[in-house]
Amino acid sequence: MKKKILVVEDREDARALIRLIVEKQGHTVLESAGAYDAIAKAEEFLPDLILMDIGLPLLDGLSTAKMIREIDAFERVPIIVVTGFRNVRDHAERAGCDDVIYKPIDPVELRRTLDKHLVRQ
Repeated sequence: MKKKILVVEDREDARALIRLIVEKQGHTVLESAGAYDAIAKAEEFLPDLILMDIGLPLLDGLSTAKMIREIDAFERVPIIVVTGFRNVRDHAERAGCDDVIYKPIDPVELRRTLDKHLVRQ
């Protein structure tokens, strides 16, 4: 079933790669390059899942995830951290995130993670 996935990533090349993988899986991709834009797009488009980079300008991805979690409509929407930083799983969980995918992105791992979290909906 086709789902809406919000990709929050400041690097255009990384967004393009994620978009390619997610669209090949049959989903619709919404993109954001920053935290505040991501929050606005999330509220407007109500994505089924959010892929969140940690290293965003102005406000980091974990703080952004916390802010999104405070919005009632996103209490159960999966937020998956996509990062090159290691050892962030505990921080991600405390921020309300559901999973972590490490960069460089493995397309198979990304597809598996999406399937795992979208099945629950």
